[in-house]
Order: sequence, then C-alpha cells, then structure tokens
Amino acid sequence: MVGAGGARPGARRGPGGGPVIVFCGYANLDVVARVPRLPRPDERVHATAVEHLPGGMAANAAVAAARAGARVAFAGVVGDDHLSGRFLGELEAEGVDTSWTERTAFLSTAVVLVDAHGRRAVVSQDDGLGPAHVAAAARRLVAEGGGLLYLDGYRASTVAAAATAGLVLAVDLDGCDDRDQALAALHCADHVVVGRRRLERLLGHPGSDWAQLARSAGSCLLVTDGADGWQLFAPDGSTVPGAALPVAVVDDTGAGDCFAGTYLAGIDGGLPPVTAARRAGVAASLSCTVRGARGAPTPADVDAVLAGPA
Repeated sequence: MVGAGGARPGARRGPGGGPVIVFCGYANLDVVARVPRLPRPDERVHATAVEHLPGGMAANAAVAAARAGARVAFAGVVGDDHLSGRFLGELEAEGVDTSWTERTAFLSTAVVLVDAHGRRAVVSQDDGLGPAHVAAAARRLVAEGGGLLYLDGYRASTVAAAATAGLVLAVDLDGCDDRDQALAALHCADHVVVGRRRLERLLGHPGSDWAQLARSAGSCLLVTDGADGWQLFAPDGSTVPGAALPVAVVDDTGAGDCFAGTYLAGIDGGLPPVTAARRAGVAASLSCTVRGARGAPTPADVDAVLAGPA
C-alpha cells in the first residue's frame, strides 16, 4: 500500500525482463452506432453510421498508457479466431505486449450508441476472464520482477487475491456494481479510479466523506466527473481538484479509460499523483475530440496544452 502523503511508483523492469504495467481486464469489439439522439423505449432511431472498433476498458487503458510512454502488457482473454487475432494485432501496433493474453474463450462485444453531443450508452457482454487468470497474471508479474497491475471494475471481486507483495495495484471501479467489493478494492489497491456518479451510488456517502475514505484505506482515490474535471483524495487526507480541458466533444467513449491509463503511466514514470492526474485530465479531454474509444493523445499533445496559457 502507499504511505501517507503519496504513492510509490510501479517497480521498474526486473531481472526477468517483465513489463512495468500489466492491464488485466476487458477486451471488446465495439459495435458503435452514431445516432442523432439516444432512443427512448419502443422508439426506432436511424444511425448515421455504424462502425466496428476495438475497445474494452483494460485494453483501452493499456493503449493510453503505451502512448504516454509506459512499457505495457495486456492480460485479457479472447478467442482463437480472426477477429481476436486482429484485435491483438491492433494492440501490438500500439506497442502493447499481448503475450499475456489467453486465447481460450472469445472476443466479447459491446454495443455503443453515441449521440450528436458525443454522449454514449453502452450494452456490454461478459467476457471469459476469471479469477484464475487474474491470479496467474499477478504471479507472473511478481516472477518477472514486479510492477504495476491494473484491474478493471468487473474484476473487483478478485482484487484481494491480486494484492500481492511486490506489486503496485490499481483498480478502475467503473463497471463494479457491488458496494462490498468496491470497499474491499479501496482498501487493497494503491490507486483507485472511479466516476463520481458510480462512487456515489456504490457507497451511499457524500463527497465530503471521500477524503477520509482514502485516508483510512491508505490509497490514492481519483474521482472523475466528465466535463467537471476530477478530484484526487490522497492517503494523507488532502484533496486536490482538477479542471477538465474545454473541448468540442465528438465522442466521450473511453475517456475514463484514457484517464486511468495516462495516470498510471505517470505514476510508473515516477510522477507525483497530482502531476500524473493533471496529465491524465488533459489526455482524457483531448480523447473526446476524436471518434472511438482509443483517442488517447501523445505526450507532446499533453505537454502543449500544459505549457499553454491558463
């Protein structure tokens, strides 16, 4: 766990030559329909375009971290078919090591509706990644010298088992619907990222309680809130707010994944959590200006924004 006042970065490349950050979680084929508005019950809405794009929380975050300069691996479960092969090839083209991925199940599908304002509604499908796979990824990372292990919110029930000596553990709680699992993750993980609405619904506590929650858990709690920015609740009880970058939103799919991946790349690179969060906030905002779930910008794009006028 992190100590008071900050978070330790992920361990650098160990003697086994292992990657620094392993992203364990969802791989999806996103079927994206662009619609003028999200349909109401029993209403038919004509799409202006339908696209098949790579997605999945963990895979999207892995791409964002790789673009931010981190050494990254993806530990998911897909199938032994052409679509799965293409999906992994797209990750490899981003510099992501896919040798940690099992091809023993199938590539799950998510149906994504994106309206004219860039807002989305998602219907996702369960994947084949279970607790045994998470535990195996944690063991392999320890054996290869340690590092940072990311789990998406659908893996919240496995967080305690993955909290292994030699690892820095990060969890994105978006996707978690169980209050007890969310609280357990907060107390096991070093870094927790979660959207404000989900955190409010899961915990039933007002925002005024979140600083104490992070302090008692000993974790860095990052609460994202779309266009309203983000807040960092540190283990020492301090709170730092951050503003989102005003942008013309084209598609906000994957913006939270971009935030998580960019933040963890910063932590792995030795940045203080506040600095890593500021870079993540800019990257997530920029990702909304392009279509698809993998709009993470380059470090140069983020640097240009941070160096510009306030």
